[in-house]
Amino acid sequence: MTSPRVLVLENHGFARSVMVKMLHRLGVREVLQASDGEQALVQMHLSGGVDIVVCDLVDKGLDCLEFLGYARETGMVRAVILCSELRPALHRTLAQMNSLSGLQLLGVMQPPVQLRLLHRALNRYRMPVPGFEVLEPPAELPSEDEVRRGLALGEFRAWFQPQFFLDNGAVAGAEALVRWEHPAKGVLLPRDFLAAVLAYDLIDSMFKQLLEQGLCLLGILRRQGLHLSLSFNLHASQLANNDLVEHIQRALQRHEFAGSVLQFELTENGLLEMAPGTQESLLRLRLLGCGLAIDDFGSGFSSLNLLCQLPFNQLKFDGELVQHEHQPCWQAMVASTLALARSLDMQLVIEGVNSRSMQDALVGLGCEVGQGFFLARPMSGHDLLQWLSTCDGQS
Repeated sequence: MTSPRVLVLENHGFARSVMVKMLHRLGVREVLQASDGEQALVQMHLSGGVDIVVCDLVDKGLDCLEFLGYARETGMVRAVILCSELRPALHRTLAQMNSLSGLQLLGVMQPPVQLRLLHRALNRYRMPVPGFEVLEPPAELPSEDEVRRGLALGEFRAWFQPQFFLDNGAVAGAEALVRWEHPAKGVLLPRDFLAAVLAYDLIDSMFKQLLEQGLCLLGILRRQGLHLSLSFNLHASQLANNDLVEHIQRALQRHEFAGSVLQFELTENGLLEMAPGTQESLLRLRLLGCGLAIDDFGSGFSSLNLLCQLPFNQLKFDGELVQHEHQPCWQAMVASTLALARSLDMQLVIEGVNSRSMQDALVGLGCEVGQGFFLARPMSGHDLLQWLSTCDGQS
C-alpha cells in the first residue's frame, strides 16, 4: 500500500529530525521538512502537495490555523497531526475534534512523541483512490407534486424507536420517526425529504398523518392490555398559533386517550426565536397532560432562563455528544446535565446508546432512560407490535 507524503513543520531542528526519523521508521517514504510557514508552502508547491502536515499548534512563530486554512483552500494538504505542549483542557478539547481548519485531524500528541501514538495517528489516514475522488452532488429534493402525492397515498409512515430504562431494560416508551416508503426509491430517511416538506409548508399535514398512525397503534396495544407512550417531533414554528394544539386535542378525544400518552420533542435551537404564540401553545399542550422535551439538548444554545420559563419536563441529551464514555470530560458533561435536569424536575433521556459499555457507564452515572441502536433500532408499526409481544417489561 502506498504510504502518505508527510510534511514536518517544526522550527526546532533537533525535534524536527527526531520526527523525520520516526516517520521513516514507520515506513513513510516521502517526508518533507520546513522550519517556518513560508518554507512549508514552497515545499508543498514544489512537491504538488502533501497528504499530512505534522505541526505545532502553539508555535509562536507561526499562525498554525491560518497556515492550515490556506493550505486546505489551495488543496495542498488533506490532514493534520498536532504535536504541541498543551494545557490539559485544550488537549482534551482537541482530542475530541475530528477536523481542524477543514482538515482531518488525525491525532494530538504531547512531546516527546511516542512511536505507537504516531503510528496510530498515521493509521487513521485513508489514502485517496485515484479516479474515485469525485464528490457526489447533493441529492435533488423531491418536487412539491411528488410530496403531495406521497401524502395523499399514505406513503409517509411512522416508524418507532423504543426507549428503555437503562438499569433493567424495561420499555419506557417509543419515539415516532418519519419514513417515506417511496414506491420507486424504497424507504427514505428524513434527510432525503424533510427539507422539501418544510419548504412546501406541508409539515403539519405530514405530522397529522403520523399522529393518527401513532394513536391507532396505541389503540391496538390498549386492546392487548399493553400501555406505551409515544414521542413525536415538532418544530417550534408549528406552534405559532393554536391550530395544531386543537388538532392534537381532538385526535386524543377521538381515540379516547389522555394527553399523557404523548410527548412532543422540540429541538433546542428551534426555541431561540419563538413566535409570540408558541409559548402559549406549549402551555396548552402541558395542560392537556402531554409531555414536552427539548431534543438534542447540548448541541444548541439554550439559556437557564429559557429552561425555567418554558413548561418542559424532559431533556434529551444529544446523541452526538455521548460517544466517548471513558473520557472524564464526557462523564462530567453527562453528570452535570443530569444534575441540571433533576434540579429542574425534568427527566433526562440519553440518545445514541450504541454499546454495552456506554449503557453501563450511563447507569453508573445515575442515568435512567436511553435509546440507541444497541438497545433497539427504529422499526415499522407492524414490527413494533410483534417486538412488543415478545419482549418483557412494558411500562
